[in-house]
Amino acid sequence: MAQKAIIYKVELSVSDMDRHQYGTHNLTVAKHPSETGERLILRMIAFALNVRERLEFSKGLATDDEPDIWQKSLSGELKLWVALGLPSEKVIRQSCGKADEVVIYSYGGRAADLWWDKTKNTSARFDNLKVINFSYKNSSELEQLLDRSMKLQLSIQDGDVMVGADESVVYLTLINWKEISN
Repeated sequence: MAQKAIIYKVELSVSDMDRHQYGTHNLTVAKHPSETGERLILRMIAFALNVRERLEFSKGLATDDEPDIWQKSLSGELKLWVALGLPSEKVIRQSCGKADEVVIYSYGGRAADLWWDKTKNTSARFDNLKVINFSYKNSSELEQLLDRSMKLQLSIQDGDVMVGADESVVYLTLINWKEISN
């Protein structure tokens, strides 16, 4: 019998001093059976880092041709494509062709470093691509924050992220590997 997704109710409070975005978002997030707790929390952090009007979670891991998070215009065009992990060059090329802006959040320590070494030269041609790596030292601590009903507080300033839940706090280091070219 196939495993079912686990549903999480999240009150996500965001204070993004870098982008002047502040607010509380009540989210219902499904954790895919193959998804780790670390990845689920990173998806919520990616949401907070990109929060804007009409931003929403897609089917993500449940489908091959959708990102983890996206923003569509009122007429259905893809404005923002946010993916977590280590996508192939083909997936990067396709997503950059589909959306105005693509943000990839990589994680996983040495595996992410090796992926970027292999990918950085070919990704340079995509002007609408941004790549950010979550430091493994910090991201591996995130799973301890996971609860089926949780209140997460995120403070973002100067590219540093503080994630709090109850009495626990995790500090994340974001490493900008590639910026969007203007």
